[in-house]
Amino acid sequence: MIIYIVIYLTCINIITFTLYSIDKWKAKRNKWRISEAKLLLLAFAGGSLGAYMAMRMFRHKTQHKKFTILVPLFLIAWISSCLMVFFMMH
Repeated sequence: MIIYIVIYLTCINIITFTLYSIDKWKAKRNKWRISEAKLLLLAFAGGSLGAYMAMRMFRHKTQHKKFTILVPLFLIAWISSCLMVFFMMH
């Protein structure tokens, strides 16, 4: 079971990181953007590490309170959940 969680989290974080970077690229070029709701949903769904890394690396969405508060909260929640699952299985 843990392997499936690791695979899921790896995939969702790569996707989230990629979409945050695409959104930053589009923002610089005044192109159609990815909605904030979709970006936050990806972070909530397990992509919070990828979102946090992209926010720091590309300085993207760092002026938006909902991102600077919610993404770290989602990351803490996911880390806590994964640790609970890990310790419950061992």
